[in-house]
Amino acid sequence: MTRIVAVLVRQHMAQAAPPGVDGRRFLEAVVEDTYEMVAGLELVTPVLISSVPGLEDLVWPGTEVITIADGESLKAVLGRLKADQAAVISGDAPDLPPLLVGKLFRELGRTEITICPAENGGAVALACALPAPAWADPDLDDDDVVTTLRGQAPGPRRVATTPGWHRLRTPQDIRRLDPGLEGWDNTRELLRESAGR
Repeated sequence: MTRIVAVLVRQHMAQAAPPGVDGRRFLEAVVEDTYEMVAGLELVTPVLISSVPGLEDLVWPGTEVITIADGESLKAVLGRLKADQAAVISGDAPDLPPLLVGKLFRELGRTEITICPAENGGAVALACALPAPAWADPDLDDDDVVTTLRGQAPGPRRVATTPGWHRLRTPQDIRRLDPGLEGWDNTRELLRESAGR
């Protein structure tokens, strides 16, 4: 079975930079941390999907980079992936534990779509078999994505959830980062650098 884990990057992610931190540098740091977590996973192929130009240098050699329009739907993005199963992770989750990605795939044995909900609404990640279910039109930024998808589903138990996590969507969200957690080194360094000015 082939599995892809794709990191999805959109322009608006730069708006979450805290005061005094350049938006582009912030976006690059959080995306690189999210990607490095994904690239470290076993038995999956990492992919970068981005509406932001110039991020190719953040990924390991040989990683597929798919360019999308900023408003391109997740449904269309899923249609461009070639694998048996795929997980799409929002690029603004630099400290996402790898274990939660594994849980997304594990749930697919009993459901069609699995969502890792985000604190304060939306989703951190979504996983499904490919091709994606025709009935589903998901959006990780939909505040009530689980309810929306369950409303689209033709029957019960088509959409499952895993334990949730957080995304960095506003400047205040950096408070959610746990200094005790491993990873998110690029984001940590950028924030340390800006605090030292």
